[in-house]
Amino acid sequence: MNPLTQADLLSYADYEAQRPTFRQEMIALKKRRRIEVGPLVTLVFENRQTLLFQVQEMIRAERIFEPSKIQDELDVYNALLPGASELSATVMIEITAQERIKEILDSFRQFDRSDTLALTVNGQAVFADFEAGHSKEDKISAVHFVRFPVLPSFANALEKDGAHAGIRIAHENYTAEAKVPPAMREEWLKDLHA
Repeated sequence: MNPLTQADLLSYADYEAQRPTFRQEMIALKKRRRIEVGPLVTLVFENRQTLLFQVQEMIRAERIFEPSKIQDELDVYNALLPGASELSATVMIEITAQERIKEILDSFRQFDRSDTLALTVNGQAVFADFEAGHSKEDKISAVHFVRFPVLPSFANALEKDGAHAGIRIAHENYTAEAKVPPAMREEWLKDLHA
């Protein structure tokens, strides 16, 4: 996917005027790109549109006007764009019980191993590459960014009518699977052909 540039951004005033429409479109898009895997883990698959929205929202919230600071934001979010033959996602460990946050997060240590989180299609699996810096030996973040390097055989299987796609988590303290709905499978295919 082509990196986001300052030319892609609306001015502060234009974004403010168009924000209600932009937000509605983004809610619909993210609904197709968001999936719960068990009761505690949610993935949102990122693309150019989702990241552009996040940059615009950050500029709005932080009132960023200086071009160099806007570029800093773009650089951060461009690092999250999927590359060629890749899917990328934000992974969130969602804990609603405030008094159990540390306990539950501690149980997710080693979640970012290379064999924990996988996309599957018709028996094939591709495993997540976790971005470094979100866990240490004694603690782990509730938010992670991952990339899934997609092999041609996986992409070909995904394109076939009736393909059964899923997401699997196999961690010593958390095991879950989710069936990927057709709308999300279509979003993956769009990303792989972008």
